[in-house]
Amino acid sequence: MASDAASPRSKLRWLLLLAILTVLAVGVGGAGGLFMISTVEKAVNERNKLEEEQVQKVVAYDASFSLTSIGTVVTNLASPSDVWIRLEASIVVKTGTFSNPQAVAAEIRQDLLGYLHTLSLAQIEGPSGLVHLREDLAERVQQRSKSQVRDFFIETLVVQ
Repeated sequence: MASDAASPRSKLRWLLLLAILTVLAVGVGGAGGLFMISTVEKAVNERNKLEEEQVQKVVAYDASFSLTSIGTVVTNLASPSDVWIRLEASIVVKTGTFSNPQAVAAEIRQDLLGYLHTLSLAQIEGPSGLVHLREDLAERVQQRSKSQVRDFFIETLVVQ
């Protein structure tokens, strides 16, 4: 009889131990889940903040800036002389900086024409050649405008 009495008690202990372990596992699992949720929320918030900062950096111009077309520049290259280059570009200036932005654009166009006429085909070939050409043209625009031009854009460039 002692073994019969001990058997229900030991079963009860095992059930009680199993119930305690189950409650403990549910508690640990719930706490771990809440921790993971808060970590994911923090990561998502940080990513959203970075994306918002990047969007703000992209928007560099407001209504106080205007885009002025320089027009079309067509000339032959220095070497080989039978190769022609056609460039269309624009500049961004703060509205009111120049009393006549078209006159400044014409001066810049003439300066770019003179510069493009001195280039060889080897200087503007490939991606790095295009990058160097853009940097050189932007520098000339800055010099001609006495650093009043905010940005310089190449709209089209054709070499044939």
